[in-house]
Amino acid sequence: MSSAQQKLYIGGEWVEPERGHYEVINPATEEVVGLAPEASVEQANAATAAAAEAFGTWSRTTPEERSRILDRAADLFLKMGGEVVPLASAETGATLSVTGMMQLGTTYSRFKRYAKGALEPTEFALAPQPTPETALSRAGIFGAVEVRQPVGVVTCITSYNNPLANTAGKVAPALAMGNTVVVKPAPQDPLAVYRMAEALAEAGLPAGVLNVVTGSGVDVSEATVASPHVDMISFTGSTAIGARIAEVAGRTFKRQLMELGGKGACIVLDDADLDAAVHGIGTVWSFYAGQICTAPTRVIAQRGIYDRLVERLAEHANGLKVGSPLDPATQVTPVISAVQRGRVEALIAKGREEGARLVVGGERPDFAKGFYVAPTLFADATNEMTIAREEFFGPVVTVIPFDGDEEEAIRIANDSDYGLISYVFAGDTTRAYGVARRLRSGGVGVNTVGRNMEAPFGGFKQSGVGRDGGSYGLAAYSEIQSIVWPSA
Repeated sequence: MSSAQQKLYIGGEWVEPERGHYEVINPATEEVVGLAPEASVEQANAATAAAAEAFGTWSRTTPEERSRILDRAADLFLKMGGEVVPLASAETGATLSVTGMMQLGTTYSRFKRYAKGALEPTEFALAPQPTPETALSRAGIFGAVEVRQPVGVVTCITSYNNPLANTAGKVAPALAMGNTVVVKPAPQDPLAVYRMAEALAEAGLPAGVLNVVTGSGVDVSEATVASPHVDMISFTGSTAIGARIAEVAGRTFKRQLMELGGKGACIVLDDADLDAAVHGIGTVWSFYAGQICTAPTRVIAQRGIYDRLVERLAEHANGLKVGSPLDPATQVTPVISAVQRGRVEALIAKGREEGARLVVGGERPDFAKGFYVAPTLFADATNEMTIAREEFFGPVVTVIPFDGDEEEAIRIANDSDYGLISYVFAGDTTRAYGVARRLRSGGVGVNTVGRNMEAPFGGFKQSGVGRDGGSYGLAAYSEIQSIVWPSA
């Protein structure tokens, strides 16, 4: 199926959108990539109804059958890479290498991981409990078992910054646990997600188990949240939108998994390896142009290393190539849209206004087309400034100096509305681990910005609710049931 004029995927059928189509724009060229379907509210409701109808049968399939389908879908999707990678790159503005590795490759890995996950135990025996006679029952020894059951219909609303991997990270564990799914991709770059639906359908996923609807307005998203057929919402995106979803979902106590905004604190102590710190912080500029909620954008540097760190970061930023995602030499790509560029530029202006020192960048590169922002570095900031408190979601790093010991660094790092991922760079790893344990953050990288994909992922405070990743992803898409019986 051509992505030029995409159809919706509802109940195992490719369906014409009732509201027509809208244009998906290439962030690098501002040209039209393709036409995404504009679903109606009625079609969103039809998708949730189809998922509800399919749930009874799918939830009773054997783990082996679910595993087989997920495993085959991974292989089929990987074979589609020749189409998927250029399409996803054009939609997101990411380089071909990043798209191939982090979207196609990660999607493949996540489907393979949860093909195995479908075979993980779902029943866990609990220790027998001696119980005296009560008004409820005779005395005896009561056995119990914990059973993980699928939640039901899960609406997955995904973000624009990594649409394939993000969607796979929700869909694969949800299906492995026996749930049915409605996917509502971000409106900016939804087309490649439909290729994932094709792979799952070809792999043998029954009709209605997966449904994909798109739309440029909020009413379709809200319909997939508010529907009485839906039992759980899995959302990745901004804290503001997450709050709205939580409000709607809370009316009927739908389960929620929320991975929201971040303002990653990156503590650099005076004995840190500068090369490692600069490399890690530099990913803010060179990976999705900083459009990553885990990015180490708020650097808290001890005075003994501060000047050298700022100097090295400036050298690094100035050495990066900004350009077309199709150029293999490109390291910094555009942000997703003109609207997002405007938000980033407004925050940069706020940083100047509030007195931070602009060391590098702050302007638009001199390109005729594309939503580019130059790699930008602020220094001499304070934690009270807007640029230290609000999420840029763009290629901007803010460095805050501190004069005291790690106690001051911890205080500054924890003084934030967010707590998704933080980082500590220090030569003394015991010291670094001690700092990490005291950070109010769902994850902490010590001398790295890398992740262990089996580790629990999620945030403290306004960075979200719940955890996924590895086996935690299976738990996230399950309800816990207890079965109790007298064994003696």
